[in-house]
Amino acid sequence: MTSYISGASIRALRERAGMTQRHLADQLGITDKAVSKWETDRGLPDITLVEPLACALGVSVAELLSGEQIVNVNRAGNLLRAKFYVCPLCGNVIHATGEASISCCGIALPVLEVENAVDGRIPAAPENAAAADPSVHLPQVEVADGEVYLTMEHPMGKDHFISFMAYVTTDQVFFRKLYPEQTADARFPYRGLGIIFAYCNRHGLFACRTPRVQRKSTVCLM
Repeated sequence: MTSYISGASIRALRERAGMTQRHLADQLGITDKAVSKWETDRGLPDITLVEPLACALGVSVAELLSGEQIVNVNRAGNLLRAKFYVCPLCGNVIHATGEASISCCGIALPVLEVENAVDGRIPAAPENAAAADPSVHLPQVEVADGEVYLTMEHPMGKDHFISFMAYVTTDQVFFRKLYPEQTADARFPYRGLGIIFAYCNRHGLFACRTPRVQRKSTVCLM
């Protein structure tokens, strides 16, 4: 069962916002005694006050319920810092441009970590299937004719499968949701250097950088 707002959460968020109990009470049209009761777990805010309380504290309702303030440092809008979230119950996949407070089916979802990252760095795409580590779920990446084509030799059964593939550049996200009994592949328009993601429902999220494409030079004959 999802817990309600805790007194410790209200106090921590209020102090982080630099507010006194009286200041918070004035914004909500209640007494500071009521705020004191909330923070000492001798009372709970009415459901009608949850949204105004979150607004007064400068957080989302989800942040208020969790007691944690999410700070999105991705203010420049670089999608290469994007995050993915997957609901373990319904399989819903959620993409965010930065760290966020995400819930689905009543569950607070953790951000997916890239399993094969080394010191936070995403490796280059494997040069060939034979050289690839079988424990690392990375697709073969081929760029040709203005497209990036992803293929994987991976089970696609009901209990073990690739849930999605994605191609992320600095300003665009291309995404394909996959289901059991489909082939584990995807085709996207090529938009330059970026990151390829593949998510296995058992082993997690894996990623690699797109290979560099050699530009053909042209010679003008006079």
